[in-house]
Amino acid sequence: MMGIGMSFRFCWVLASLFACLLVQPVLAAGAPVTLSGSSKQGGMLVGQTRPGSVVYQDGQKVRVSADGRFLLGFTRDAPPRSELVIELPDGARYRRELAVEQREYRIQRIDGLPQGKVTPRSADDLARIRRDAVAVKRSRARDDDRQDWLSGFEWPVTGPISGVYGSQRILNGQPRRPHFGVDVAVPTGTPVRAPAAGIVTLAEPDLFFSGGTLVLDHGHKLTSSFLHLSKLLVEVGERVEQGDPIAEVGATGRVTGPHLDWRMNLRNRRIDPELLVPPMP
Repeated sequence: MMGIGMSFRFCWVLASLFACLLVQPVLAAGAPVTLSGSSKQGGMLVGQTRPGSVVYQDGQKVRVSADGRFLLGFTRDAPPRSELVIELPDGARYRRELAVEQREYRIQRIDGLPQGKVTPRSADDLARIRRDAVAVKRSRARDDDRQDWLSGFEWPVTGPISGVYGSQRILNGQPRRPHFGVDVAVPTGTPVRAPAAGIVTLAEPDLFFSGGTLVLDHGHKLTSSFLHLSKLLVEVGERVEQGDPIAEVGATGRVTGPHLDWRMNLRNRRIDPELLVPPMP
């Protein structure tokens, strides 16, 4: 007999597949592509086309795996239309405009941060921030044909959601860049588990803004970043499987309390992790 946990997971998988069918763009009959996932701002689509095809999204070439699978992503401020172009192996060219659902974003005010973390001024701090940015960018440069994303994603921690993707941040009364992750408020030391399989490409205990930081590459330049960690449990180059413990939650970097900030990037597009997982239990 199927246990309660397995039953819930089986039902959720069916519901997720059904939801994907509801949100996928409507494609003409006989189109050489299928798409599933979320086509709203911050969303991601999984595509399947004929092996050997070349795919472009808004003029950007997209990796296509040997079996014809590829990923499309939509930024926080993506316009209402995104152009998909597929050059088929027989020389035919397929073009379609994808409708992108627009979103309204919250404004989040956070006070009580050290002012030096909000507006860094010292030469040492600014040099450190530049070094950190280079290291993070390098960690997202890997580009191979792994499809660790194909099995879907799970929450790396469970708890109250204290910050959402896309919200405009007002820090100590000063407007700053939008938030590009989802924050889960849980105590320091809470285990962080891999939301999907991948390879560790960054494991730094103390970056200026994000503190303990880990980046996990899932293939096709899709990465997960985990910020403000108190402890790292894996090393660069290590492969992990979905559900493996990879770190512990902390309150390092620019924070007011312990939480996990989980972010995702697809190529140079910041996407919303919350659109890839089931509702927070």
